[in-house]
Amino acid sequence: MAEEIVNKVAQSGLYTLDLEEYYPKDEIVVFDLKPLLFMEMILKEKEFRAALQTIDWSQYQDKVLAITCTVDTIIPLWAYMLVAVHAEPYIKNLYLGDRQTALQELFLANLRAIDVSELTDRRVVVKGCGDLSVGGFAYLEIARRLRPVVKSILYGEACSNVPIFKKKQ
Repeated sequence: MAEEIVNKVAQSGLYTLDLEEYYPKDEIVVFDLKPLLFMEMILKEKEFRAALQTIDWSQYQDKVLAITCTVDTIIPLWAYMLVAVHAEPYIKNLYLGDRQTALQELFLANLRAIDVSELTDRRVVVKGCGDLSVGGFAYLEIARRLRPVVKSILYGEACSNVPIFKKKQ
């Protein structure tokens, strides 16, 4: 008679948190101010305003806009406000910075939306490997959020993990 196989991982009470589930799915489009500048170096208010008027903002419908300037120049703060006013009726969200900055901000917002109270006094394994590149910022944020409520935090897989935190009894 064959021995019954027992799934000890399933019986352990561990909860696996896969950060890839919170990876942003929104399309991020970079909006570079450089082509709107005089000689791609100087912001002239009148010309800048006129250039913003000519843009078909509907092309950014329901997208996330990452506003950047790929040339080293001084951009007055009001210029960003003008871009936001023009883009706002169409876009899903707006960030100052490059694509990676927008991705990170979206990711952090998704992690901050997790109701960690549902994990109170649970043993949580934060999955460590996957198909998407999850940055260190995400692991920092989830550890910060989980620590006050969980019994323990582990990194990796249920069968092979690294202990990160254990609440003192």
